[in-house]
Amino acid sequence: MLDHSELAQRTREWIEGDPDPATRQELTELLEKEQWEELKERMGGVLEFGTAGIRGAVEAGSNRMNRAVVIRTTAGLADFLRRERSGHVVVGFDARPSSPQFAADTVGVLLAAGIEVSYFPEPVPTPIVAYTARRTGAAAAVVITASHNPPADNGYKVYDSNGAQIIPPVDRAIADAIARVGPAKDVPRVEEATGPDSPARRLDYDEVYAAYRRDVDAVRPRREGSSMVVAYTPIHGVGWKTFQRLVSDAGYPNVEAVAEQRDPDGAFPTVAFPNPEEPGAMDLVQDLGSRIGADLVLANDPDADRLAVSMPAGDGSWKPLTGNQIGVLLADYLLQNWSGTDRPIVINSIVSSPMLRTVADVYGAHFEQTLTGFKWIANAALDLEAQGVGTFVFGYEEALGYTVGGHVRDKDGLSAGLVFMDLAASLRDEGATVSDRMADLYRRAGLWVSTQLSLVRPGTEGVAEIAAAMRRLGETTPTHLDGREVVSVRDFRTGAEERPRWLPAADLVEMTLEGGGRVLVRPSGTEPKLKIYVDLPGEAEGDIVRQESETRAAADRIAAATAEFIGL
Repeated sequence: MLDHSELAQRTREWIEGDPDPATRQELTELLEKEQWEELKERMGGVLEFGTAGIRGAVEAGSNRMNRAVVIRTTAGLADFLRRERSGHVVVGFDARPSSPQFAADTVGVLLAAGIEVSYFPEPVPTPIVAYTARRTGAAAAVVITASHNPPADNGYKVYDSNGAQIIPPVDRAIADAIARVGPAKDVPRVEEATGPDSPARRLDYDEVYAAYRRDVDAVRPRREGSSMVVAYTPIHGVGWKTFQRLVSDAGYPNVEAVAEQRDPDGAFPTVAFPNPEEPGAMDLVQDLGSRIGADLVLANDPDADRLAVSMPAGDGSWKPLTGNQIGVLLADYLLQNWSGTDRPIVINSIVSSPMLRTVADVYGAHFEQTLTGFKWIANAALDLEAQGVGTFVFGYEEALGYTVGGHVRDKDGLSAGLVFMDLAASLRDEGATVSDRMADLYRRAGLWVSTQLSLVRPGTEGVAEIAAAMRRLGETTPTHLDGREVVSVRDFRTGAEERPRWLPAADLVEMTLEGGGRVLVRPSGTEPKLKIYVDLPGEAEGDIVRQESETRAAADRIAAATAEFIGL
C-alpha cells in the first residue's frame, strides 16, 4: 500500500510525462487538495492490458483511460508489431466524446513508428472494423470503444493478424512492451494524424459496406425481404446508419428507429447504462414497437456488436428473449437451412447454454465450447476448420453476442439482427411466431433454462473482495445448493495443459449438479462484477411456459445459494 508521500511522488512523475494539459491539471488539483483516496484509485495501479485490451473511466491517471495511457499503449503495440508482424493496421472508433482524440493519438503513434495505417474518419460499428481488418489482411486492428459500458468509460480493443481479438501469448507480449514504454510525452507521434495532410489512408465506408453486405448475403438462408414491421434502436450508438442500409438493401422497408436514440451521442442522454441487458434500456424501443404495431423489436449496443430481441407478449407488452434463446434460435435456423457439403460447426462460450449441444445433435453438427469471449470462439473456429472438422456456421455467447459465418471474426450485432429478421419473416410466412418456434425447439432439443446473478463490487476494495471470493471457492466447494447435490467440480485455474487452447487457464469454477444442471462462477473481464451462471434442464412436455418459469425459479434459487456460500 502506497503512503501519501509515495503516492504524491508517483503522481508528480505521471503529470510530468503527460502530454495533455487538461489531465495534467486534473491531477495537479487533486494533489493540491490532498484527495488521497481519489489519487489512490487513479494512481495506485495501471490500467492492465489483457485479452480485452484496456477499458476504464476517462479521467487523469495511470489507472484510467486518457491520452497518456492510449499513447503509451499504442507505443507498446507498435513495438510488438515491428518485431512480430508485418503489414498495415486498421483503426476505428465509436461515438464517445473522447474517441476521436484517442483514435488520432493511436494513428499518430503508429505512423511515427513507421507503420502503415488505414483508418475510418467517422465513428463506425466495431464489427465493420473487425471485418475490414480480416478482409484487407491487416497485421492488427484497433477500435477505440467502451462498447456497452457506462457513459464515463472508454476502451482500446486490439485484433490480431487473423482478424480475431488477441489471445495469449500475444496479449502478454504487448503488455510487456507497454511496460517498457517511457513517459507518454516522449513517445514520437505524428501531429494532426487524422487531418487532411495525414499519410494515413482514409477508408471509404461505402466501399467497405458494399463488400460487407455481399459477404453477409452469402451466409443468409433467406434471400428475400418482408413487409414485417420492426422497431429498432442503436441506444445512441453507431449502429443505425449501417443497419438501416443493410436491412433496406435486404428488402425490409418497414424498420423504424427510436428518434431519441437514433443518432450517435456518447452522453447517452436517455439511458443510465447503454446496455440492452440493463433494466430500462429497451423501454423506448418497446414503446415505439407498440405504437407502430411492430412484429419484432431489435436493439444493438452502442458499438453494434451485440443484439437484443423482444417479442410481442400477446397482452400489449413485450417479452425480451434471453441471449441463450436468441443463440439457439439462430443456430437452429442456420442448421436447418445448411446446404454445405462439410459438417457444420457451432460454438458457444462455456457460460452459455448447454442447449446448443443438443440443438447441434439434432442436425449432426459439430459442437464446441470455449472460454468466455469471442476471441476464443473465433480462434476455435479457425482451428477446427484447419483440422478439417467442418465449416464454421455460427457462434454465440449469452451476453447478446452472435456471429453468423466467418466474415467477421468477432460478434456482429448487425448481421445477426438481419438474420434474426429473416428467421422471424420465414416463420411469419408459415403463420407461426418466434415463440412457437422456441416451444417447438424445446420439444425437439430439450428445455434448458439459464439465469445469471451479477454481484457488483466497484473500486480497488471491490477487486479484492471478488478475488477473495474466488479463492474461497478454490479452497472449499458446497456439497449442496438449494437442496441439489454438487456431484463434481472443475476449476479452470488448473489443468490447462490437458485442454485445447480455447479452454486455457482461467479464473472460473464449474460445479455440476445432480440431474445435469451446472453452476459457473467467474469475475467479469470488463466490469467490477462477480458473475454466477446457472443452467438447468427442465421438462419439455405439457405447459412449456409453466415448465420454463418453474425451472427458472429453481435456477434463481441456486444462484442465490451460491452467492451466499461464497460470502458476497
